[in-house]
Amino acid sequence: MNPLKETALNAAHCDRADLTEEEVMEMRRLLERHFEGVDERQFTADMREKTHVLRVWKGSELVGFSTLLAYRTMIGDEALDIIYSGDTIMSPTCWNSPVLARGWIAMVREVKASMSAGRCWWLLLSAGFRTYRFLPVFWREFWPRFDMELPDGVRILRDSICRERFGQCYDSESGVVRFALPHRLKDALAKVPDGRGDDPHVACFFQRNPGWRDGDELACLTEIDDENLTRAGRRMIRGL
Repeated sequence: MNPLKETALNAAHCDRADLTEEEVMEMRRLLERHFEGVDERQFTADMREKTHVLRVWKGSELVGFSTLLAYRTMIGDEALDIIYSGDTIMSPTCWNSPVLARGWIAMVREVKASMSAGRCWWLLLSAGFRTYRFLPVFWREFWPRFDMELPDGVRILRDSICRERFGQCYDSESGVVRFALPHRLKDALAKVPDGRGDDPHVACFFQRNPGWRDGDELACLTEIDDENLTRAGRRMIRGL
């Protein structure tokens, strides 16, 4: 484990295979407190597929986690490394802390370094505007976005990765994934604060994913590279 501490919160990432059944159950219970539609069998199967997990605690209480699958695939004649984010949750009482973002970026940089020297892309499925906002805050180039059309090369890449991973659940026309058993944000988390929709990034998310309240997930891509980090993203890696 690689622990990171921030005030009363601490975060650590590990290989998913190192988790005990009790730790996986604790993660599921946290997800259930914030999402409708969490199926135990589906959650367990999804966890078995993942390769890495970041967890965040406040004292001894688990308050957040994020899972990911790191793998290599071929798109045309090019071999690419893919980091696919799975379930991610942070208790609302801890939203003001950067510990999840800092721990996640640290984990992803370490995972990328253990893979090839080729290009590495992050596939993020976003079912809420707060998750989508992670992109413009920490990454310079990402898609989809409000101020730039999706380049043809990125569209082909996104569609190829998503068809490979999600099959018929992926709608290439909209760039949205609709799972048979979707997770839906519970009422408190699904509320949009007054004025939040005025943010062009948030407005873009709502436009691109109008079914987000029903659990529809917007497929997003960004390249994992330190040169692609914003100033805020670079602050996250200082001192690691």
